[in-house]
Amino acid sequence: MSGSGAGVWVFRNGVMQLEQPAATSRKVLVYTPMNEVVRSVEALERRLGSLGWERYYENRHIVQLHKRDGGADLITIPRDFASLRSTHMYDVVFKNRDHFKVVDA
Repeated sequence: MSGSGAGVWVFRNGVMQLEQPAATSRKVLVYTPMNEVVRSVEALERRLGSLGWERYYENRHIVQLHKRDGGADLITIPRDFASLRSTHMYDVVFKNRDHFKVVDA
């Protein structure tokens, strides 16, 4: 049996099987002014800092940033960059449309 836990159990010809989801393309966050792929929380924080974002809250698992101008927007990213998902990336893009984009790796 698969130890990954991902997939869907289906019955086929009276036999129960675990079907793995199709491989999805990996996404990367790109800082568009430099056409640079963001590869770490530190690099993302540095780029966001230049756009007026600063640390608001952090713990072992996440870092939250907010705009220095007092806006209500927050960006929450995992401290472990390997855990950064497309939803985190699109949140960054949505709040900084002219500076970031998400593309297939």
